[in-house]
Amino acid sequence: MNKFLDKLYDFFRESLFSPPEADQPWAGKKGQVLIEALIALSFLTVGFLAAFSLLGRSLSTNRASAQSYAATYLAAEGIEVARNIVDGNGIQGVAWNNGFANGDYEIEYNSLSMTQNQERFLTYDPSTNIYGYGGSVQTPFKRAIRITLVGSDEIKVNSIISWIGLGGGDSRVDLEDHFMNWRN
Repeated sequence: MNKFLDKLYDFFRESLFSPPEADQPWAGKKGQVLIEALIALSFLTVGFLAAFSLLGRSLSTNRASAQSYAATYLAAEGIEVARNIVDGNGIQGVAWNNGFANGDYEIEYNSLSMTQNQERFLTYDPSTNIYGYGGSVQTPFKRAIRITLVGSDEIKVNSIISWIGLGGGDSRVDLEDHFMNWRN
């Protein structure tokens, strides 16, 4: 090993500190190895910084996508619960649109009726894996079910999920469905 280090030392000493000779391939290029090494190191540094920047953005985008994904499913759940209320009205033998009036409401996955919207945050219950208003973990999401009576045979339902997204901007998912009095 010492023999190798001695040869390496001699090479650098001769190439960097001795006067150039005509038969040496590196003649007249003192310090070129050092400059090439610095340039290569600069390229490596820029490459690593770009990779870490891309990784950071990717993680941030992943978090935003996960929130949007969850919000979409919470909005779809709101539409389904409203549909279950309409179906429940038919099973109970009451008017198909019983309990529906223009306005904004809150509902949970097991709701049999709607309550006025209080703009509360949805919570998550880790023991049941259910979102609602009685869980122990607060989420960033608020859900409003907007009911619009279009006529005596049609109800427009918008399930709106809103939250403050990453970076502080307002985010929103608004799903719409129309229920018709198809039983008559």
